[in-house]
Parts: sequence; structure tokens; C-alpha cells
Amino acid sequence: MRRLLPEPAAGVDPYDAYGDQPGLRLGMVMSVDGSVTDAEGWTDGLGGAADFRVFRTLRALTDAILVGAGTVRTGRLGPARLGDDLRARRGRPPAPIVVVSRSLDLDWTFPLFTGAETPTIVVTSRDVRQKVPPHIQVVAEGEGDVDLNAAVRTLREDLGYEHLLCEGGPSLATALIRASLVDELCLNIAPALSGGPRHTRILGDLDAEVPLHPTALYLDEGVLFARYRARI
Repeated sequence: MRRLLPEPAAGVDPYDAYGDQPGLRLGMVMSVDGSVTDAEGWTDGLGGAADFRVFRTLRALTDAILVGAGTVRTGRLGPARLGDDLRARRGRPPAPIVVVSRSLDLDWTFPLFTGAETPTIVVTSRDVRQKVPPHIQVVAEGEGDVDLNAAVRTLREDLGYEHLLCEGGPSLATALIRASLVDELCLNIAPALSGGPRHTRILGDLDAEVPLHPTALYLDEGVLFARYRARI
């Protein structure tokens, strides 16, 4: 057994700490009791400013940001943006949001689809791709359901998005893990208990246990930032 905390007082730059971007990184925040939503039913307030700093950093480091359709339907997800400091360090425009949806039950008037600096991409199956407005780029893989392995391969090989970040929600995160596509889990643990009817599990059901290898642990404003490499 080793004591990880307390540690020497030293500043850690999140951009440097997370700079070794793997192929597909899953970044999520949860309460100590495992909920990805707070008492109001949202993720935004769980980790506070510390979580938001890492959230923005992970976006600045990646080539494309995967999100599930349920997250988009809340209307709270806008286009990716970069502050001046992260824009300068990234050296290019924000990464595109890539919406993964089977049904395409989406509001195409949301700013995510109409006002993004880097245009949003939609990943879906071939049989429903015609529902996507013509001005939106589509990656269509699979029949009846999205073939995530093929979609990720297309994003990398055809569109050049080698490094991917998934921000959830739980359904997409679970599907990516089940497909053995996740290389790293960045789990931010907020110093709070959620409980109650608003509790939302971080993952759905998996076919089997997925071993993880811890690689780093940070602390900022009470939030624990844990990094795990996936052995899948």
C-alpha cells in the first residue's frame, strides 16, 4: 500500500498532465456515490471550476469530441469553443462535436448544428442517414444500429481525426467500452453525494468486468482526477 496523498505542494498544468492523448479517451465526472448528474439532474455543476478546467483542456487536446444523442437533446450542449489561452496552445480551431445517434431524433435548429465554428458531424446507421440535413456531414456505418468500430475507423482513416474524446452520456460510454474502443478513462470524482431520484449511473450493463490500470491521480479544489488505461 502506498499513500498517494498528501503530496508536495506543486502546481500541475492540466494541458501538460493530459497531453499524452491516447487513441480514444473517455472523460466523465461523477459524484462519490457514482452519479453523473447532480441534484438538478445535470452534469454541469458536479465538479465545479476544477472539473471545468480539465474538461476544457481535454477538448483542446483532442481531434474530435464524441457525444451521445441524449446529451444533445437536453439542449444544453453548444458548439465547442476555446479560450484564447487554449486556442493558442492548440494552434488550430476547436475540435468538431461528433453526435452519435441511432434514431436521429434531434433538433437541427440547435446552435450545435447551425453555429459551430468547426461544423458538427453526425454518426448514424446507413438506413436513416437521409434524415440528416444536407449541410451536415454524416458518417453512416451499420444497418439498423450504428457500427461503432466502423464509425471510429472512418473518423480516423477517412477524416483524419486520430485522437478522439468521448464525453458520454452513459449509453454511448457503455457502447464504446463494450466495443473495446476505449483506451483511457479520465474519471473526475466530485466531492459530493448525489443519492435520491436524480441518481444516474455512469455506465449501463457490460458483458464482463473490464480491468483498468491506474496511471495518475490529481487533486484540485476537492475534486479527484483519476486516469486509467483500459486493458481491453
